[in-house]
Amino acid sequence: MSKIPVTAVFDIGKTNKKFFLFDDKLAEVHSSYIRLDAIPDEDNFPSEPLAPLEEWMLTTFKEALQSPDYEIKLLNFSCHGASFVHTDENGNPATPLYDYLKPFPEDLLNRFYEENGGKMTFCRATSSPPLAMLNSGLQLYFIKYTKPELFKKIAHSFHFPQYLSFLFTGEMVSDYTSIGCHTGLWDYEANDYHEWVDREGIRKLLPPIVPGNTLLKTKPELGNIPCGIGVHDSSSALLPYIEQEKEPFALLSTGTWSICINPFNKTKLTKKELKCDCLHFLSIKGDPIKISRLFIGEEHKYQVEKLYEHFKMPLGTYKKLKFSAELYEKVKKSEVKRIHFQHLKPEDYGIDHPTESTWHLIPEFTEAYYSFIHELTDLQTAAIKLVLDNAPVGRLFIDGGFNANDIFVEMLRKKLPGVKIIPSDFPNGSALGAAMLVSMD
Repeated sequence: MSKIPVTAVFDIGKTNKKFFLFDDKLAEVHSSYIRLDAIPDEDNFPSEPLAPLEEWMLTTFKEALQSPDYEIKLLNFSCHGASFVHTDENGNPATPLYDYLKPFPEDLLNRFYEENGGKMTFCRATSSPPLAMLNSGLQLYFIKYTKPELFKKIAHSFHFPQYLSFLFTGEMVSDYTSIGCHTGLWDYEANDYHEWVDREGIRKLLPPIVPGNTLLKTKPELGNIPCGIGVHDSSSALLPYIEQEKEPFALLSTGTWSICINPFNKTKLTKKELKCDCLHFLSIKGDPIKISRLFIGEEHKYQVEKLYEHFKMPLGTYKKLKFSAELYEKVKKSEVKRIHFQHLKPEDYGIDHPTESTWHLIPEFTEAYYSFIHELTDLQTAAIKLVLDNAPVGRLFIDGGFNANDIFVEMLRKKLPGVKIIPSDFPNGSALGAAMLVSMD
């Protein structure tokens, strides 16, 4: 019996690390995943567990190469952004993979903005809201001035997806989708790295930029298999829709972050949009795409844990709930805001929220959860409208974890009556996009 030819994809999220095999029609035929505990960096702040991740990826891939059922013909990587791997001259990591939530010294950040024309001038030039460590290019500035001995050891700085490709191929490259992901590195007017990159001696650390569909080869011990250069997960998640859809649409890609992408919005960013965490991505071809972001996955996790604890409910209770129009109308009529958000800033959107949560005054879990999702979708609706303004679309696809949340989806339908909202056919959109990218002729 002959083996099935497949494309292998590692889809590395902040929480779940997944491995997929897709057949020649890009149907998923195999998947596995692992969760890895964070490792403290030298400041005792959690960092990406890079060594365990590498070990799992290499072991998983070698096992797949030996499969009696599948023959790997192509390999690619989809990966969360805002993360850099800095290597020494031998290609070994020279620093931890710092978490994008790690604090950035305020005085150093202010100095950086002063050197670059002021905060909003810099943010507009680089289409990057002021996000401290989440502006991953600034991590190099942070290392240079707070950890100079570590900085001296850095010979190459890879965006995370391209580091994973390097791990398998030994080839050093950069790609547009990672560079354009709120890094503070790219000047969108000049269509080149921002001048600070040269002033601080950073450019020489960044591998050459190549097209997103470039194919390299895995190392001989890994089969000499054609291998992609990796792609930023949100950009990757967009690809299946662009290939399939002919009419304008937007995509809400959900998970730890909720990313609303309107590939038909080419307008420049305003100060208000930057304040509300709007930015541009670069497509695989280097074209700007307007997006908005919300940290809703982390917010949902935090609030639901509190609700479970208070109401003494078992884990997974909210997943069993279905949308009730009657209950929605009840929580909507309440003039009292119940939720104090931990990770979100409703005030940036002109939306009030209390200084303390009062959902504990609601007598039962389901209504309290509805109140939370009602207030969360108010914020999500405001973020979506930011990228639909001046470039309206008729349809909004939702993929990722929240597309299975019936209450979330139905509340968005109520709040965006002019837009057809479609839970996605591509639940593993970022992995599928990475597979498509290496399969393109």
